[in-house]
Amino acid sequence: MFFLDEIRMPKTCSTILVLGMAAVLAGCFFGKDDPEVTLSGAQQFYDRANRALKSGDYNNAIAYYEVLEARYPFSNHARQGQLDLIYAYYKDRQPESVIDATQQFERENPTHPRVDYTLYMRGMALFSGEKGYFHEFFNVDISKRPPKDARNSYAAFAELIRRFPNSRYAPDARQRMLFLRNRVAKHENHIARYYLDRGAYAAALSRANYTLQVFDGAPTTTETLQIMVESYRKLGMYDLAEDAQRVLARSFPEVDALPSPEIEEDPWYRFW
Repeated sequence: MFFLDEIRMPKTCSTILVLGMAAVLAGCFFGKDDPEVTLSGAQQFYDRANRALKSGDYNNAIAYYEVLEARYPFSNHARQGQLDLIYAYYKDRQPESVIDATQQFERENPTHPRVDYTLYMRGMALFSGEKGYFHEFFNVDISKRPPKDARNSYAAFAELIRRFPNSRYAPDARQRMLFLRNRVAKHENHIARYYLDRGAYAAALSRANYTLQVFDGAPTTTETLQIMVESYRKLGMYDLAEDAQRVLARSFPEVDALPSPEIEEDPWYRFW
């Protein structure tokens, strides 16, 4: 019996050694910062994610928040973590992730008191591509770009103000809406000018009329009226051109009047 025990002891020792080495290798493989290995419990995951977020370590913050939501989806920490994750995505310059996360939160929590925040952050994520710093640095005319994000950002801010007029985010949203409104108006003027330069005067006039009606009062109204004056003149509608010129002069006296063309005695379109 003693002899058998002596024979078994090396197997026991080797088993312990193998298990010990496996634990060491697992620790080396995952690393001490791996959220799947080092923590347990919703509170611990949230605390670690929150510290990473505050320190600007957005990659780790995102990892912890995502694991928190996956492991404890119905906890209060997970719900708050969803809101914090939106901000982490935004700071990490992941606008598509911000949009997806805000929409998911609103679907799952339609009456949550922080929906104003998710609407604001969705507007901000879409707004980030419209600020124009990059375009100004490289002298790129942003008005030539289709304003899809600008329209969607405007819609998110508008919904925020409609549903939560007293929200802490409402004043800033209103200011951004002014910028976005002018951004879309500039693009409409760009299209109208494109038509005008190519001789499609009726199309240019139609676009300018639409812009004036929808975006009246925007800083781009000056150019809109100028396009209308030119379009009317090209179409031979001189009385309407003068009316538009008077509106331009009255509303924007600092703008020089467009020179009046010489009117033909018998223009080509008059057959009688």
